[in-house]
Amino acid sequence: MDKILSYRDLLIWQKSMDLVTDIYRASARFPKEEVYGLTSQIRRSSISVPSNIAEGYGRRSTGDYKRFLSISLGSLYEFQTQLEVSKRLNYLEESEFEPLNNLSKEIEKMTNSLISKL
Repeated sequence: MDKILSYRDLLIWQKSMDLVTDIYRASARFPKEEVYGLTSQIRRSSISVPSNIAEGYGRRSTGDYKRFLSISLGSLYEFQTQLEVSKRLNYLEESEFEPLNNLSKEIEKMTNSLISKL
């Protein structure tokens, strides 16, 4: 196992960054009237996931790290809800929704596991 020297070395952070870039690409096709609504919300919630993982890692305190991981998890649940709304409104095709949903569920499991291990 490679040594973790930075939050960038964390697989959970890397996958979260993939989620951000994937949702930015997918949400670029949302209706223009959603630019200040759902598009903005889903992007902000996705960015919050790796941001809080990184910030928590940088705090150098287990308690703070767990707290920021919990915040990240909350943002991930917000993202999953907005993703479902996007699907229900037909802003996302099933073929776009499934990979995003699966990646978010994988990150959710990883986050819960990391919190438990800390």
